[in-house]
Amino acid sequence: MSKRIIRDKIKNNDLVYYSYNFLKLFYFKYILTDKALIKKRFRKRLGREVNLIHPIKFNDKLQWLKLNWRDPLATKCADKFEVREYVEKMIGSDYLNELYGVYESIDEINIDKLPKSFVLKGTHGSGFNIICKDKNKMDWKLEFKKMKRWLKTNYYWRNREWVYRDIKPRIICERYMEEKESGELRDYKIFCFNGEPKIIEVDFDRFDNHKRNFYDLKWHLIDLEIQYPSDGNVNIKQPKTLEKMIELSKILSKNFPHVRVDFYNLDDQIIFGELTFFHESGMGKFYPPEFELEMGNYINLPN
Repeated sequence: MSKRIIRDKIKNNDLVYYSYNFLKLFYFKYILTDKALIKKRFRKRLGREVNLIHPIKFNDKLQWLKLNWRDPLATKCADKFEVREYVEKMIGSDYLNELYGVYESIDEINIDKLPKSFVLKGTHGSGFNIICKDKNKMDWKLEFKKMKRWLKTNYYWRNREWVYRDIKPRIICERYMEEKESGELRDYKIFCFNGEPKIIEVDFDRFDNHKRNFYDLKWHLIDLEIQYPSDGNVNIKQPKTLEKMIELSKILSKNFPHVRVDFYNLDDQIIFGELTFFHESGMGKFYPPEFELEMGNYINLPN
């Protein structure tokens, strides 16, 4: 029986699911230290040992930051709801997506009172998203079950990204967005280092054949892949708002040694997405591998 089938069986049985996750959490929390789990996961994902003594590569430095860097502001900014206050303070509320609701329990969510399309997000992790184009075509029994599990999950324990550890589990509902030209919503992820933008990532075909292209600040395509393939044949036009996005990313990132600042470009309107401190949890595969060293050189580790 494959691991996927076993996982599916576990997910479809609440008693087994919670028992399994309790045992897994007990093992992760009380047996594996942060450093031990990071070394174990890193070795499995990247096929090499992580260098935590004298890190020079991008992924190694992100693991070092997991273990040695702490800043309460980063926790606030990793929270999908609390970060809105930071964005409003730093660049203004005009760049925030419309918010329909904030919920601490799934019992507070009334689908009937929401518009036809919207997005539900867990505030306390990564990948906790429900994209609803038409609420009348959704299996809400299944989706509510999913959100209930989100609220019982502390995302920190997966890869020891400490920014998530103390975030209050909540669900937010935001306006659904889609670009007219592409028929999807591409986000522009700007990698910043001590307030200096260096590289821009654009993800596309996320739900069919996930790809991502990388560009420099002048919108020249970079020969780089991190975790997902690139496609130079896909013509992603330079957004008219590029210079403004770069300017805003400088402001939002200036308080951190490294953060990825994500924006959407909706009909030439800039909408803030999120701040991400550990891209691919610091375990994304680089091609060519030399670029991992180059991006590592951009990070100046704090004392």
